[in-house]
Amino acid sequence: MTATPPEAVVIGASAGALETLSSILPSLPAGYRLAVMIVVHLPRDKKSILAELLQARCRIAVREAQDKEPISGGTVYFAPPDYHLLVEQDRTLSLSNDVPVLYSRPSINVLFESAADAYGPGLIGIVLTGANNDGATGLKAIAEAGGTVIVQTPDSAYASAMPEAAKLECPAALLLTPGQIASFLQDIDKA
Repeated sequence: MTATPPEAVVIGASAGALETLSSILPSLPAGYRLAVMIVVHLPRDKKSILAELLQARCRIAVREAQDKEPISGGTVYFAPPDYHLLVEQDRTLSLSNDVPVLYSRPSINVLFESAADAYGPGLIGIVLTGANNDGATGLKAIAEAGGTVIVQTPDSAYASAMPEAAKLECPAALLLTPGQIASFLQDIDKA
């Protein structure tokens, strides 16, 4: 844990994401002060209903990110299908259709690395369930910028490859179950 107060949370997930996020995001209270930005690997050619599904269960705003949108606390932003989600230095979001990274657009690494540059030690990075290694180098960038890094315990993940890769890249990361991640995010808001 750093002495810098946290300002934002970035989360990356793939296979099993909806179930895992459904056990974390609804626990965030109304009035939550941190912004939460999420990349979930999605099919490129279909509209995502993730934000709609989770908004129905959450007490804070949940929506798909818009290009050049200012980042607000107490809001969950999902990367739209087929766009990278980036955090700019002026704390706005940007969308990019640059080439896929590790076969993924949106890419977890792209979000994590840009957010680490913008927030430094004020960032919390979380890698959840998934079947590839996207997010591992991005999580390392967050750790190197002084942020807090969390990895879902591989045995609690629907697909353990992503948490395993992140754990290897960031051996000092906190290993937490989805329930423990929910509690951590609630507690950090009170700090």
